[in-house]
Amino acid sequence: MEITSDKAQPVRRTPFDTAVALLMVGATLLIIWLSFTNRSLWSAHWPSYSDMVSGLPEPSAWLRWVLGDISEVAFYKHEFASIGLLAGAYLAYWANRTARSWQGFAISYGTGLWPWLITSSLLGLLLSNLMWGWTVTADSWQPTFAAFVSLPAAMVLMFGGGWKVTLNGAIMGAVFVTPMCLLIVNYVCNPLALPAVIGNVLGMAVASVVAFLLCRYCPSLVRSGQSETPPVPTPAPVIKVPDYGVVWTMRRVLADFSEAPFFGNELASLGLLVGALLAYGLNPLSPAYGSDLLLHIIGAQALTSAIGVLIWRRQWMMCGWYPTYIPLVSVVPAAILAYGGSWQIIISSALLGALLAPPLASAIAKRLPVDMHAYIANVLSMAISTLLIVPLIGYLIAN
Repeated sequence: MEITSDKAQPVRRTPFDTAVALLMVGATLLIIWLSFTNRSLWSAHWPSYSDMVSGLPEPSAWLRWVLGDISEVAFYKHEFASIGLLAGAYLAYWANRTARSWQGFAISYGTGLWPWLITSSLLGLLLSNLMWGWTVTADSWQPTFAAFVSLPAAMVLMFGGGWKVTLNGAIMGAVFVTPMCLLIVNYVCNPLALPAVIGNVLGMAVASVVAFLLCRYCPSLVRSGQSETPPVPTPAPVIKVPDYGVVWTMRRVLADFSEAPFFGNELASLGLLVGALLAYGLNPLSPAYGSDLLLHIIGAQALTSAIGVLIWRRQWMMCGWYPTYIPLVSVVPAAILAYGGSWQIIISSALLGALLAPPLASAIAKRLPVDMHAYIANVLSMAISTLLIVPLIGYLIAN
């Protein structure tokens, strides 16, 4: 549910708000139009994904790799998508702080922790690449992105802001999450020909459980002790209940695209998608690992989110939040990258993922200890759902 302070005054739409909205719409349309005109001309001059990885370890190639890690969770892996995601998220945070009417769903669930969250996530990403970047080669993809969308952000949301939590979350993300993902991907998924996303999310889950247990038995990692200033009481919030109608449904589907990095906001998602489409327009073999399947992936992601939001609408109404984004960043893109972008693959993966993954995550979350963030349930659901659905789709299309 959307929460607003009972002392907040309604914000009147100003000419500035209108100008910002028009600028956003105009810029989006312009970028999309430019992206899909003269594509052959641009493709000849813009590097593809294979150009990037073959250029490693050159600094320019490494910069593209690290920036691409920011949008890796959506399977886009491109610097434009990453920059768009961060720009949209910052705009959403600013709009939330200034109570703009067009802010969309409050970024990072209205906690106000986005600056600490993004700082910890980016630091974890940089540390991961510094520590484990040597494993990446032109022929060997590795999950160096894992810390950006896992433990660092979850720790900030669980324990609050501040440099202690932010830095320790980033360090544990690089020390625990990334190597665990590397081990499972390279020694389980690759030998068994399983989608790498299974190893990614399973590694996030296992490493995060270890990290939260460490915080349980060593609370000084996230607490300042007796000298900590007690929190200042805040006014009781007023719950603004959405109407859960057509407009809300469309907004929710869009917001699901940026849910995995703990943003959950339409502006952040719009920046992510516009950046990805720009990258595709410049060279179709640049985003999505050079598969030329970006449009298939985006379409299927929107479909699975829409199906999930519609099917589980009552859960959204009862709980205020429901993990309908899960198949968007796991089952659906994994199936398309494994078997292609035919309509059978798109519809079956979108439908099966929407039916299985959200309620499975909800069931697991109810059984987690209170001192472990519920995102662990979400990534476990991603692993189980992908393990069950993707091979099933492969069997069905083979027969």
